[in-house]
Amino acid sequence: MKQITSVVLGLMLSLSLFSQSFTPTTRPVKSPKLVVGIVVDQMRYDYLRRYWNKYQEGGFKRMVKGGLNCENAHYNYVPTFTGPGHASVYSGTTPAYHGIIANDWYSREEKKEVYCAEDLSVSAVGGNVLSGAFSPKRLMASNISDELKIAYPERSKVIGIAIKDRGAILPAGHNPNGAYWFDGKSSGNWMTSTYYMKELPQWVKDFNAKGKAQKYLEKPWETLLPISEYTESTPDETAYERLFRTETKPVFPHDLPAISAVTGVGLLAATPLGNTLTCEFAKAAIEGEQLGKDEFPDLLAVSFSSTDYVGHQFGTHAIETEDTYLRLDHDLADFLSYLDKQVGEKEYLVFLTADHGGAYNTTFMKDNRIPTGNYRSDSLQNRLSRFLKPTYGDSIIITVANDQVYFNHDKIRSYSLDPEVVVRKAIDFLMTQEGVIGAMKASDIVNHDFSEQANQKIKNGFLPGRSGDLSIKWAPGWLEYGSTGTTHGSFFNYDTHVPMLWYGWKTPIGTLTEYRRITDIAPTLSFILNIPLPNAATGQPIPELLKN
Repeated sequence: MKQITSVVLGLMLSLSLFSQSFTPTTRPVKSPKLVVGIVVDQMRYDYLRRYWNKYQEGGFKRMVKGGLNCENAHYNYVPTFTGPGHASVYSGTTPAYHGIIANDWYSREEKKEVYCAEDLSVSAVGGNVLSGAFSPKRLMASNISDELKIAYPERSKVIGIAIKDRGAILPAGHNPNGAYWFDGKSSGNWMTSTYYMKELPQWVKDFNAKGKAQKYLEKPWETLLPISEYTESTPDETAYERLFRTETKPVFPHDLPAISAVTGVGLLAATPLGNTLTCEFAKAAIEGEQLGKDEFPDLLAVSFSSTDYVGHQFGTHAIETEDTYLRLDHDLADFLSYLDKQVGEKEYLVFLTADHGGAYNTTFMKDNRIPTGNYRSDSLQNRLSRFLKPTYGDSIIITVANDQVYFNHDKIRSYSLDPEVVVRKAIDFLMTQEGVIGAMKASDIVNHDFSEQANQKIKNGFLPGRSGDLSIKWAPGWLEYGSTGTTHGSFFNYDTHVPMLWYGWKTPIGTLTEYRRITDIAPTLSFILNIPLPNAATGQPIPELLKN
């Protein structure tokens, strides 16, 4: 009996010591006080090199020279759009798992096209009613923001900021302290939705009261440097650029007061001043929320959206595009200097990347003798419908979107058709269309792993139930866009190759040329912050960033 009692007492003592030694500490393991994630919308990697000699020392150059430059970073899925890009950066996985397969897609369940941040159960707070029915409810996976909030509940703070609602909402995750976006429809204020709060915090109200958006539009958009110095760009007037409303030529100076009198304050988003406003609001968030002020790490997700609007309108080689990046460089330098003073030079960590790249304008490519072409999904849908109608009667296609064909399953069943035969016939037709170099049916995408990189990117971006019945592969240089400006969305390098810069807290200095996936960012942050990986993360931590 004494032996049994002795054993029991020994076990109890051991369990007690075990419990004490594994009691979670209320203080985190040493980590940066503030992580700032910066996503530059539509930033190709080569913009770092092309404008390098025009950048000042305190912005992009400071991050490249004083941090780690992963210069061969790519997206590993398609389509390369804003919504999927932001979700992938912060979740560490691809659309096949986080569910944001595009900016918009057809929902079979709701029988309509839906938007990636749409949530009709919530409403606007602090802005136009049409700009407020948004939340992260369509994001299926957790992200680094969620895991940080779970690791240090009521201690760590998470804030998302962007001109675009999806650029703020998807990075901030499911349970942030706030996500704020720009009301370009009426007020020019920063706003949110009832998903997050019933009323704007006082610091947001105070910032909005300054009316900065309207003030920025009181002067024309002039070039930062003498226009003759923009030697990295095409001439000011070319056939590659789209006009602002009221303009007769796409040239400097752009009369913002006159244009905004017609378009409203939303014009700001399509100028580099939208990035400046975002930077100023990010500073206000740091002060208003007291980010980076204690030992518990906070996260600020900032997306600079105006670069995307400018790129879409003027293309990749316009003086407007170059001027936007030179001005963003100034904003970045100012912001880093602010972080030095507000948080402490060695106390914060910044990563900078993009949500996708951008293609050359098709007219520009033709002038440079590069094969190219334009297409329209609605035109392709009409041609495919006409081809199938003699065989199947009424149209059995719901839509063609995001380079995918959605068939009407109810009609196919009512006609007693074999779905595989229907899809195969559609693929045979699509392969006759100019610019199409391949097409894959959903069952093949889901059931195979591919050694061919393009096919694997299609698989990584494909989610049964949300995606279509077949996926179309276009030739390089083919764009679903007009003859002016540009777009993105493909699996080619011009859309997947983006910057990945790391700067600040214990970041090694150097350059990596090894292939890195954008989905590696969130797992790397998990290790740095000593918190769990996002629940669907498929990326891998970058070893060089963990050595210190």
